[in-house]
Amino acid sequence: MLSRDDSRSLYITGGQGGNGGHGHPHGTGGPGGTGSGPNVNIIEHQSIVYNLHPGPASQQAFQPSNIQASQTINHCSPPSRIFQGRRNILDKMHSFFTSDVGIQHIYVLYGLGGAGKTQITLKFINESSSHFSDTFFIDASTIATINTGLKSIAVGKGSGDSLQDGLLWLASRVEEWLLVFDNTDDPSINLNDFIPQCNHGNIIITSRNPGLRVYGSHSPVSDMEEEDAVALLLKSAAQAATTGTMLNATEIVKALHYLPLAIVQAGSFISKSQDLDGYLTLYTTNQARLLSEMPAQTHDHYARTVYTTWQMSFDRLTQPAAMFLQYCSFLHHNGISEQIFIYASGYTFPSYGPSKEDLREPLEFLSHFLGPSGEWDSLQFSNMTNEVQAYSLISIDAEKKLFSIHPLVHAWSQTTGNPEKYLSNMGSILGMALSARPLYDIQLGSLAICPHVELALQMDAEIALGFKEQYGVILWEAGKYKQYEKLLEGVLEKQKQVLGDNHPDTLCTISNLAMTYTDLGEHQKAKEPNLTVLEKLKQVLGDNHPDTLGTMSNLARTYSCLGEHQKAKELNLTVLEKWKQVLGDNHLQTLHTMGNLARTYSDLGEHQKAKELDLTVLEKQKQVLGDNHPDTLRTMGSLASTYSDLGEHQKAKELNLTVLEKQKQVLGNNHPHTLLTMGNLAWTYSCLGEHQKAKELKATALEKQNQFPLPTHSPSLHVSPPSPLPLQPSHASPSLPRPRKLGRGLKKQTASAAVEPAPAGKTKATMKHALQDNTRPHWR
Repeated sequence: MLSRDDSRSLYITGGQGGNGGHGHPHGTGGPGGTGSGPNVNIIEHQSIVYNLHPGPASQQAFQPSNIQASQTINHCSPPSRIFQGRRNILDKMHSFFTSDVGIQHIYVLYGLGGAGKTQITLKFINESSSHFSDTFFIDASTIATINTGLKSIAVGKGSGDSLQDGLLWLASRVEEWLLVFDNTDDPSINLNDFIPQCNHGNIIITSRNPGLRVYGSHSPVSDMEEEDAVALLLKSAAQAATTGTMLNATEIVKALHYLPLAIVQAGSFISKSQDLDGYLTLYTTNQARLLSEMPAQTHDHYARTVYTTWQMSFDRLTQPAAMFLQYCSFLHHNGISEQIFIYASGYTFPSYGPSKEDLREPLEFLSHFLGPSGEWDSLQFSNMTNEVQAYSLISIDAEKKLFSIHPLVHAWSQTTGNPEKYLSNMGSILGMALSARPLYDIQLGSLAICPHVELALQMDAEIALGFKEQYGVILWEAGKYKQYEKLLEGVLEKQKQVLGDNHPDTLCTISNLAMTYTDLGEHQKAKEPNLTVLEKLKQVLGDNHPDTLGTMSNLARTYSCLGEHQKAKELNLTVLEKWKQVLGDNHLQTLHTMGNLARTYSDLGEHQKAKELDLTVLEKQKQVLGDNHPDTLRTMGSLASTYSDLGEHQKAKELNLTVLEKQKQVLGNNHPHTLLTMGNLAWTYSCLGEHQKAKELKATALEKQNQFPLPTHSPSLHVSPPSPLPLQPSHASPSLPRPRKLGRGLKKQTASAAVEPAPAGKTKATMKHALQDNTRPHWR
């Protein structure tokens, strides 16, 4: 038996489990057999590894005299031979455990299964063995294994044979012992019951459950740094680090999202096939198989694959939690919001949409989070998401109230059920949410929602026609005009088949499609469909119907883009008068049309009229929509352009700076409207003589335009393509063409081209305006 002063560690393995009970005629098995006691091995200056999952052990087998008889010298497992990186976490742990002598130190490593928490712990122990008097390594996956581990400490130290004896021995030894609770993944276990109640000693906890952070200092364990991941792959694949292999390895670890276990599995496969070059192609078409197969040769004692590691956690989830993860696997892996499900639960079933029977399965899922009166129960939803997070299968950003899923978990969870079913149902839930959500919220949230819509369309989800129209709202608001065009073409084809060519819904889709042609710079292509639709809508719905007026607005915008400004003016005046009669002076649709009319005045050189109208619209939009709404920002951009038209460049600069900052927040850095404001601001800088600022901003805008190409004219604005800027600054000719306000430097040319200083006091009545048109699709 080890004495109390013996600093050697123990390696304890489980005894033989007893035979199972005999089957019962009604399907209930008999009691389990009695297992034999554990085997205990003395280890010189190594960790105690408790890997016990015994059945009920007999008291006799657990007596110290019986344990002593089976002691042999052995060594516990070191960290993996190919361990790589994690220096930042290891350094933090070393600093933590060597500071503040005289207190109990607890450190938690938490993260997704397969991220390498146990390996980091073993590496730390390997580097710190001289610092600790004893090291005890307990398998904490179940209460039984924790109990066994703590009992074994008592037995090994000659201090008794119970759980409490083990805890008392630790509490009584005022030394630098280290106790490791490994794989503490079961959220139902109260670990505090097993922590020695004392002010000394050191404890490391590894877990998938981020909730265990409450016990002490902590580090999330997630994806590896790229350089370390590449080194790990090449080591596990037995490949030399050459320029070629490192390039191939970099692409592979990117595809594996830098997850250590996935990288080691890939390396093991490559070491057999010796085909590093071809692995990525093979992985693209066989991801599930490759991440499910256990390598024949391993570098450590971890006995699970990536997918089986996560399946174990998935199997512990309640049904609603498991379904939530499966549904979310068909949203984008980032930016998942409770709001999607809240709005979907409020869907009201309009007469032209899917029936309750069509949406039976989505409704059944949502019902798990409804109270007795049908109201949304956020507490119930929160309990469910916390359950999934307890296994690190999702991450929660508490500040932004958003969920995310590791990309590999996201792909794996799609394989845990019927993918067609969950894709279709999630597509319906998203459509229900968009149908029930106010347009105001959709406009503000398009940047966040668009990735979910794009994924559903990309995966070709079976989605009701009405929901596809709602998807179109998001694409248009997010500036995805080409994708919106493709979606509308599909919707139009179905509407013609089901409703006929002259149904109002079909005609509205044709009008919206024509507006998209305008967004993409195909102005002549947009003119004829708008004229045809307008004539038919007048016959079917009358001159004053909102759909008729919406098509008139679209046609007016097309006229402006074709340079027919007088026609645009007359049509906008007619539409404005009718909106005032139907909706009143302060309705948002009335304000949109006033903004369009202001653009037309500017096109005709009537800049003072444009300014007065812009100021009126802006004041009312701020009252109704707030300062940060996309429509408010468009009008602010319009007013800035009008200030420039009037030579008030300082005012234009200040307003453009405000608009740009807010558009980055609301629409994102790469939205077409954001890029166009950057062009407008670059022009304003030029007008003020700040040529270096103009040049730098223009170069940035051009670089982003190359990455995220704009249409040939300003998206959703009635403007013509921008005129090119002169390549050299010049004051020689006051008649040099000023760039149209759409472009403001966004015409593709060399980024180093100089920006022309604007001749003082000169404006052109024919310039066009960026970020001013308030025309939008008229959805039914």
